[in-house]
Formats: sequence, C-alpha cells, structure tokens
Amino acid sequence: MFRTLLKITSLAALACSANAATDPLAGAPVRVGGAQSAFAAEGSVEAVRQSTVSSQVAGVILQLAVKPGDKVKAGQLLASIDARAARQTAAAGGAQVDAARAELEVAGRDFARQQQLFEQKFISQAALDRAEAQYKTARAQAGSLRAQADAAITQAGYFTVSAQYAGLVSDIPAMPGDMALPGRTLLTMYDPAQMRVTVNVPQEVVASLLVGQPVKIELPGLAPALRWQTATSVSVLPAADAGTHTVQVRLDLPATPGLVPGMYARALLPTAAGEDRRLYVPAKAVFRRAELTAVYILNEQGAPLLRQVRPGPKVGEEIEILSGVAAGERVALDPLAAAKLR
Repeated sequence: MFRTLLKITSLAALACSANAATDPLAGAPVRVGGAQSAFAAEGSVEAVRQSTVSSQVAGVILQLAVKPGDKVKAGQLLASIDARAARQTAAAGGAQVDAARAELEVAGRDFARQQQLFEQKFISQAALDRAEAQYKTARAQAGSLRAQADAAITQAGYFTVSAQYAGLVSDIPAMPGDMALPGRTLLTMYDPAQMRVTVNVPQEVVASLLVGQPVKIELPGLAPALRWQTATSVSVLPAADAGTHTVQVRLDLPATPGLVPGMYARALLPTAAGEDRRLYVPAKAVFRRAELTAVYILNEQGAPLLRQVRPGPKVGEEIEILSGVAAGERVALDPLAAAKLR
C-alpha cells in the first residue's frame, strides 16, 4: 500500500514538472521608435575652468596650505615660497628711493636759488641751465628707482601663490621642501560649479547634427537618479582634428552633485540622417548583474537565450536598446523565470 502511494505521488510530481517546463514564457516584441535618430558619442567630463597652478619664480617651497579635496575661496593662500632674498632686494630698492628723493630735494632747492640769482643778474644763463639739468636728472633718477622698487615689491609678491577663483583642489604633486620653478606644477584645481562633457564626433556626422535639439547625456558613474542629464548648451568647435578627422563637441552640464573631471560620459546627439530605427523593450525585461546588462531573447521554440545589450535612456515603461537586439525579436518579460529554464 505504501509503495503504491509513493509511486502515485512521484508520477504526479513528474507530471507537474513537465507541465511547468512546457508553460510558455510571457514575451514582448522589440518595438521600433518614431523620432529622429541619434549618434552615440563617448567622451569624458571636464571642468570649464580648470587651472594648473605653478610658480612665477624659483625658490624653496615652505608651505602648502591646502590638500587634495579642499574647497578654496578666491584669494585664499595656496602655497608659500622662500622670499627672503626677494624681500631684501625690495628693502634695498626702498632705501635707494629714499636716497634719490633726498638728492632730488637738494637739486630742487639749488635750482630755485639759481633762478633767483639769475633774476638778479648774478649768474649767466649757462649756469642756470646746468642747475635745471641737474634737477631734471635727479628727478628722473628718483622716478627710475621708484619703478625698480615697485617691481621688486611685485616680484616679492610672486612668492605667495593664491587662488584666482573659488574651486576645488584636485591634485598636489609638489611637497614642502621641493624647489619651485617657473612652469613647474604646484597643484591643480577646478571650479565644480561649471562642468561639461567633451566628445569627438566624426566629421561626416557633424553635418547631420540637429543643433538646438535636446541632447541626452549618460553618466554611469553617478547614482541611478542622476545618471541621465540634458545638456544646457551645445558648442561645435569650428575645426577638425587632422589625425582622427573628428570634430570636438562640448556639452555644458547642469549643476549635478558628484561630477568630477575625467568621468566617463556618453552623449546621444540628435541627427537628421535617415529614418529612425530606435529600438525599445519593456523596462522589466532588462536586468543587470554587476557590469552585465542583458535580456532573454525567445527563439522560435520559446526557449530563452541570454543576450547582452547596450541600454539607452528610459522612456516611460520602456528602455531604448542601442545595440544587442533586432526589430521583430521577442524578449522575455520575466528574466528570473527565464533564467530557471535555461
């Protein structure tokens, strides 16, 4: 009796399994869109204002007042360089200016006396001319030394490096004790409030770009809610690279948290070339595992086949597929159920 009951239970289980295996997966066809086409261009994020800060003079670096990641204000101290020699030169220039001023005062008083004597007919015109020439020479020398002293003071100011604008410090390759030289990088900084994406577009595509149309930009390095942005302005540079025959297109970004220079970006540039062949699948049919984005394609027998795809922006309940599927194919709506049948 027990053996008979066990056999019946086993047969029922096999029957249920067979029925489950033959149940068809729910699917949906790949839909063809109906707007203008788009060219996908890959590029990177960069700051509109980015500076490589270096010294204008040579000297030993005494202090680096910031570190990578610090926010700085305009005029804030960034680095100090040993300026003792420059300050001494400025002090010497100030002393020379004081001496020249004293000589100028003496020459001025002497010229005034010579004028009085000339009016009283006690000296000749030649003597008066010599006194005037000496006064003008002293005045010119005083002006020259004043200019040299101002230049020395300005030169001494170069030993203090300050921020020219508010921004973020990204890198500091120098260290205290290093020798600062003109043109040698002390640090790099950028303004995080103004960011853009730069892409290179083949010259044959540039002519078909629809200027003025919204441009979608994908930023995979950001959170899902911020991953897709719309460019605030588009600039096509009026020159092509002779080596790659591409034209640079710059896309200004809205203020977005988390943007840093060098991030990967992909721009969908609207073009007027040909009829639209945008492909869309239901959003629930697409799944992600680590770096893999895929769908299950249903063949003629209804069996699921894993297919890696390249997704585009989400439009309502659908996702645009840039590559990996073809019009007319069917995708499984339940990727988990499809995975169990593989």
